[in-house]
Amino acid sequence: MNHFISATDVTNIQQLVNKGLQYKLNPLLDAELGKGKRIGLLFLNPSLRTRLSTQVAAANLGMEAIVFNVDKEGWALEFQEGAVMNGTTVEHIKDAAPVLGQYFDILAIRTFPTLKNKEEDYSEMFIKQFIRFAGVPVVSLESATLHPLQSLTDIITIQESIQNSFASKRTPKVVLTWAPHIKPLPQCVANSFSQWVNAWGGANFVITHPEGYELSQQFTNGATIVHDQNEALKEADFVYVKNWSSYEHYGQQLNTDQNWMLTNDKLALTNQAKVMHCLPVRRNIELSDEILDGPNSLVTQQAGNRVWAAQAVLAKILNTLNQ
Repeated sequence: MNHFISATDVTNIQQLVNKGLQYKLNPLLDAELGKGKRIGLLFLNPSLRTRLSTQVAAANLGMEAIVFNVDKEGWALEFQEGAVMNGTTVEHIKDAAPVLGQYFDILAIRTFPTLKNKEEDYSEMFIKQFIRFAGVPVVSLESATLHPLQSLTDIITIQESIQNSFASKRTPKVVLTWAPHIKPLPQCVANSFSQWVNAWGGANFVITHPEGYELSQQFTNGATIVHDQNEALKEADFVYVKNWSSYEHYGQQLNTDQNWMLTNDKLALTNQAKVMHCLPVRRNIELSDEILDGPNSLVTQQAGNRVWAAQAVLAKILNTLNQ
């Protein structure tokens, strides 16, 4: 694996999931794999779990991790080709990325969409420019449209839960449900979860949201789309809760209906479903306290699994570098 930007970079998702679960049982299994290697974690927007879990994963593999908050500690970067840099940007990615490629064996980048220009956001210009000019493997710590490390974590968490408690041999029903929020959020997590679940193929996958919140079909093809949340939740084994803004009316918040918040009454429609959320979560807006603090919540377990997802990905790239 040369880069890790989306599910399409992975030839065998189940193998990567199994590796993550293997690392959870034995975190220092490959403690020498990254010896003498250095990873640069570059953040163009804030992070908690993504930053810390990737640092821990790198340390477990013997790598040195260096964190750089580009938005606060570095020069403002320019990404446009042919830009006349007479504005607020100070350094072009053409100049910055090749230097970073000399400092690090792997670069991990976290960017964020503007939610203003759909074509620009969905072109993934920022992370693609790093790939183009850095000359080293690039790992997405979230991009304008996708969050692959989170999604790999989510598959690991579902697989782990199935192994531990899912008695039936039938294919589990996984529901991704839209949730209300106080502001419009990107489609990254929802896009990515949809892409990974479809590519994994281990679930009966349903997406439910109010009308107007349809995601890009490039990520949802293969899923069943239902606008009635209660109908979607029937017999669900896993419910993934997440807000996202409109894709068609790009970046807009069309609906703030609080009735879409998951509660115990709605959970009663499911097959005692386990509930997931990527965090951070707005309590009693996106998800109720009774769900988050209740026995069906996988949220803390899911967040802990971020380490093992990152470790599996870094190990795969390190194995490629070491060949």
